[in-house]
Amino acid sequence: MGDRTTLLETGRYVQRQVEDDARAESGAAGSAESAADAETEQRHRRAADAGDTASMSVLGAMLLRRGDLDAAEPYLRAATAEGERAAANNLGVLLHQRGYVDEAAGWWRVAAVAGSAAAAHALGRHFRELGDEPAAEYWLRQSAEQGHALGAYALADLLEHRSDVGAERWLRAAAEQGHREAAYRLARALEVRASETAHPGADAVYRSGTGPPTSGGRRRPGIGAGSREESGTGGGAVDGPSLITEAAQWYRQAAARGHRRAALYLGAILEKRGELKEAGRWYLTSAKDGEARAACALGFLLRDAGDEESAAIWWLRAAQEGDGNAANALGALHAARGEQQTAERWYRAAMDAGDVNGAYNLGLLCAAQDRTAQAEQWYRRAAYAGHREAANALAVLLLQADDPTGAEPWFSKAAEAGSVDAAFNLGILHAGRDDDGAALRWYERAAAAGHTEAALQVGIACLRDGDERSAERHLRCAAGGGSAEAAFRLATVLDSRRPPPAAPALGEPHGVKTECEQWYERAAEQGHRRAQVRVGMLAAGRGDIADAARWYREAAEAGSRNGAFNLGLLLAREGGEREAALWWTRAAQAGHGRAALRLALLAARRGELTEGQRWCARAVELGPAEVAERAARLREALHQELTA
Repeated sequence: MGDRTTLLETGRYVQRQVEDDARAESGAAGSAESAADAETEQRHRRAADAGDTASMSVLGAMLLRRGDLDAAEPYLRAATAEGERAAANNLGVLLHQRGYVDEAAGWWRVAAVAGSAAAAHALGRHFRELGDEPAAEYWLRQSAEQGHALGAYALADLLEHRSDVGAERWLRAAAEQGHREAAYRLARALEVRASETAHPGADAVYRSGTGPPTSGGRRRPGIGAGSREESGTGGGAVDGPSLITEAAQWYRQAAARGHRRAALYLGAILEKRGELKEAGRWYLTSAKDGEARAACALGFLLRDAGDEESAAIWWLRAAQEGDGNAANALGALHAARGEQQTAERWYRAAMDAGDVNGAYNLGLLCAAQDRTAQAEQWYRRAAYAGHREAANALAVLLLQADDPTGAEPWFSKAAEAGSVDAAFNLGILHAGRDDDGAALRWYERAAAAGHTEAALQVGIACLRDGDERSAERHLRCAAGGGSAEAAFRLATVLDSRRPPPAAPALGEPHGVKTECEQWYERAAEQGHRRAQVRVGMLAAGRGDIADAARWYREAAEAGSRNGAFNLGLLLAREGGEREAALWWTRAAQAGHGRAALRLALLAARRGELTEGQRWCARAVELGPAEVAERAARLREALHQELTA
C-alpha cells in the first residue's frame, strides 16, 4: 500500500483532540504543527500515562507521524483496547509499515465498522491492491459517503478504471473538499467531454497546428492515449464552452494547490482564450516546478511576444528534460539563423525524444540544402511513423524524381490521414493524366478542408460544366482565402450578370463601385494583370483617368500587352502621343495586333511610309481579322503612295 510518505499523503494517520470534553476524529496528515509542538506532546504523554484513552490515541498518532513506531505502538494498542476507532486505524497504519498487512487490515476493519471513514478508505485501498475490487468498492464507498475526500477520490479512481459513469460524481465530491488531484482529473474529464461535444468521437487535443514544422511545430498540451473518461452528470446537455469554463475553474483550484500539470493545462486554456499574460504566469509556475511541456509553451509565448532569447532559454530547459517539441523549436530557431549543424542536432534530439516531427524537420533541412537522398531518408522515416506531411513531402520528392508511380501511394496515405496538401496534389496528379473525374474528386476533398487552390480548381471545373452557382460558391471560398485568380474569375462571373451601366445624368456623380469591381480590385492589388487592366477600364468608364492610368501602367510594367495598349490609348487621348507610341511598341512586340495598327497609323500621319508598311505587315500577321483587314488596306494605300 505504499511507503511512509505515501501513507502520509493518503491521510491514514488520525489523531484525537480533546476540547471541552468533546472528542472529534481528524486526519493526522494535516497536523504538522501539533506534531512539532513539544509542549503538546508532553501534555498528552502525561495524560496517557495517567490512563487517558484519548491522549493515548493522540500521542500514538504523533509518534507514528514522527516515525517512532516502537514508542507509538503501545499507546495505540492501549487506546484501541479501550475502543478508540482512530487508534485502531492508526495501529493498522503502523502494522502495515512493519509489513504485517493482514493484521493491519484487521484493525482497519474494526475501525471502519465503528464508523471511521479514514479506516474504510485504507481498507478499500488494501483490497484494491489485493485485486478484490468488489470489496474495495464497498469500503471505499463507505468512506466516500461519509464525506472522506480521499475515499471519494479512491472510489472515483476505481470506477474510472472500470469506465463507470459514476466516477465523475466522486471526483467532484473529492475536488469540492479541496483534493487537488481530484480537481485536476475532474478538469481533464470535463475537457474531454467538451471536445467530444464539439467533435463527436475525437480525442480532446488542443493544438495550434504544426504549420511548417521548421517553425517549431507548436502544440498545446493534449490528452494522451488511454486517458479518455466516461462521465455522467445526471443533468441535461452542456455545451463545450461551458465545460471548458468549468474545467478551467478546477484546473485553477488544483494549480493553486501546487499541481504543476493543472497549471500547464490552465495556461493552455487561457492562451486559447487570448489571456496571454495570465497564461504565461501559470506556464511559468508549472515550468519552475519541473513541467517540461510548460517550459516549452512558455517559450512559444515569449517568442510570439518578440523575446526570442528568453524563449530559447525555456526551450533549452524543456529540451534537456526530454521535450521533443521544444527540441524542434530550438532546431527551427537555429535553422532560421543559418546555423544548420546546430539545427540538425536539435532535430535529432527531438527524434530521439520520440517526436516524429524531428525526422520530418531533418528532411526539410536536408531538402533545403539539396541533400535529396538524405531528405528522402528522413521523410520516409517520419512517413512510416505516420507523419502525414512527411508522406506528402516524400511523394513530392518522388514526383520531382519522375517517379509518379512511387509518389501516388504516399500521396494517398497522406491524404487519407488528413493532409489537405496531399489531397490537392493527388488532384494535380490525376489532372496530369487527363483523369478529370478523379482529379475533381480530390480537389473537392481538399477544397472542403479549406484548401484555397483546390477551391479555385473546383470553381473552374464548375464554370466549365456550366454550373455557375456552384462555381461562384467555390470561387468565393478561394478568393476569400487569398487567391488572386479566384477573385478575378469571381469578378468576371458577377460582371457577366450585371446589366450595362446607364450613363449618368449631367452633373450626377458616378455610382459606387459594384461588388464585381471590388473583386477585380482585390485581384489587381495582388498583382493579377488581367484584373489590373479590367479595373483600369472600369475606372476609365467612370471618368477617373488618373486611376485608370495607374492600373494600366501597373499591368503594362508587369508585362501585360493589353495594359500597355490601353495605357497608350489613354496617353494619346490626353495628348501624350510620344509616350503612347512607346507603350504601343511594347504591346505590338508582345503580339498585340491593334497596337501594331495604331503604330502604322501614327507612322502614316508622320509621313514615315516605310515604317507604316512595316507595322501594317505586323498587324496583318497578328490579327484579329478586322484588324488584319484594316491593316492590309492601309498597307496597300501606303504602297500606292510610295510608288506614285
